[in-house]
Amino acid sequence: MKTPTIAIFDIGKTNKKLFLFNENYKIVYEKSTQFDETTDENGDPCENVELLSSWVVDTFNEVLQNPDFEIKAINFSTYGASFVHINSEGKVIAPLYNYLKPYSEILKKQFYDTYGGEQEFARKTASPVLSSLNSGMILYRLKYEKPSLFAQIHYSLHLPQYISFLFTGKHFSDITSIGCHTNLWDFEKNQYHEWVEKEGIVEKLAPLTPRGGGGERESDFNSMSEIPPLGVRGLFLGFGLHDSSAALIPYLATFKGQKFVLISTGTWCITLNPFNHTPLTDEELQYDCLAYMQYTGEPVKASRLFAGNTHEQAIKQMAERFEKPLDYYKTVKFNAQLIENENDNSYESAYHQLIIDLVNQQITSTKLVLEDHSVTKLFVDGGFGKNEIYMNLLAKAFPEMEVYAASVAQATSLGAALAIHEDWNTKEIPPNLIDLKRYK
Repeated sequence: MKTPTIAIFDIGKTNKKLFLFNENYKIVYEKSTQFDETTDENGDPCENVELLSSWVVDTFNEVLQNPDFEIKAINFSTYGASFVHINSEGKVIAPLYNYLKPYSEILKKQFYDTYGGEQEFARKTASPVLSSLNSGMILYRLKYEKPSLFAQIHYSLHLPQYISFLFTGKHFSDITSIGCHTNLWDFEKNQYHEWVEKEGIVEKLAPLTPRGGGGERESDFNSMSEIPPLGVRGLFLGFGLHDSSAALIPYLATFKGQKFVLISTGTWCITLNPFNHTPLTDEELQYDCLAYMQYTGEPVKASRLFAGNTHEQAIKQMAERFEKPLDYYKTVKFNAQLIENENDNSYESAYHQLIIDLVNQQITSTKLVLEDHSVTKLFVDGGFGKNEIYMNLLAKAFPEMEVYAASVAQATSLGAALAIHEDWNTKEIPPNLIDLKRYK
C-alpha cells in the first residue's frame, strides 16, 4: 500500500533538497544536491537557474515513479531576495542575480533621493537599506542599466514562485517574498509602495496569490511537457514560501493561542515576534530591525544580530591562543563560578566571557521586538540552542519568561507542508513536532 505524502522542495543557497513527509509529518524520503555557481554578465557569482530547474523537474519525475509513495500535494520553500526574470513565453531571459551583487552608489542615491530619503523610505517599507538584498532594487537597476532587457521581462518571479511556476505554468507573487525587505511593500498602507507603480515595476510583478500560503488543485501540469500528467491529476500545488516565513509556521501551528518569541540562530541570530504588529520606528531600524510577512499577511517584527559570525571568528582566535582544536568549545560545560571569576585565564573562562558578551548583545536585540509583555515563551533554535552556557545565561536574563531550546527537524520544509495542511492531510497536526528543553 502506498504511503500518502506531500513533496517539499527546499532550495537553499548551498543545499537543494526534496523531502517527502507522511501524514504525521515524518520524513520518509529525502534527496539533496549542491551546484557550482555560475556567473552573470559582470562576472559576479549567481545561481545556475537552468541547472536548478532541470534538477527540480528530474527529481520530481523520479519520486513520482516510486511505487512506495502516493504524492498528494507539493509545495516549495526557497531563500529570498532573488528574482527569476521570464519573458511572455515563460523562458528565463536574465541571470538569477545574487543578492550580494555590488550595487551602484549613484543609482542607489538616485532612488532614495527621489522617494523620500533612506530613513523614511526604510521605515515605510520595513526594509533596511541593503542594496541588492532589497530585491526590488534589482528591477530598478535593470530599468536604468539594462532597459532593453527590462522591456523584455513579462514577469519577475521570486524564486519560490518560479519553482511553483515550473509545475503550474501560472504566475503569482506571494506576500511572504514581497513583504521581506524588498523595498516593494508599504507596510503603513498595506499595498505596494508608490514607486513600484511610478517606475512601471508593478507591471513586471505577477498578481498576488489569492490565498496566503496556499495553492490550488491542478488537473494537469501545463507548463513543462517533461512532467507526465499521468498519476498526478488532482495533485494540490502550493504557490511557494519564503524560507524565513516558512520556518516560523511549525511554532505557530504547535502553540496556537500562546504568545511566543523565536530566536533563530545561525550566522545571523534573528528574533522573530509574530505578535508585535507595531510599525517600525527609526530607532528600531537603526538597530537592524526589520519585518517579515507571515503567509497569513500579518507582519512579523524581527531584529538581527551577527552573533553566529562573531562566535565563529572568536573561536578561531581562541583555538590559536590556547593551542586547542577549533571545536574545543563544544567540550566546555556551563560553570557559574567562571562567570564571576575574572582572574581565571583558561580557555574555559575566555569562552564563558565570549558567550556572556554575545548574550548581552542578544538581550538588547531581542528586547527591541518584545514590546508586548504578555509574551510568555522564548524559543531558541539552531546552533546556540545547543549551547548550555548561552541558554543558561539567556534564561537568567528573562526570568519572567519560559525559555526553551527548541529543535525542529527541517523547520523550513515542515512549515511549507503545514501551510497547506488542510488541502492534502486528513489527520490532525501532531502535537510533538517540536522538541523542547526548558532552562530556568
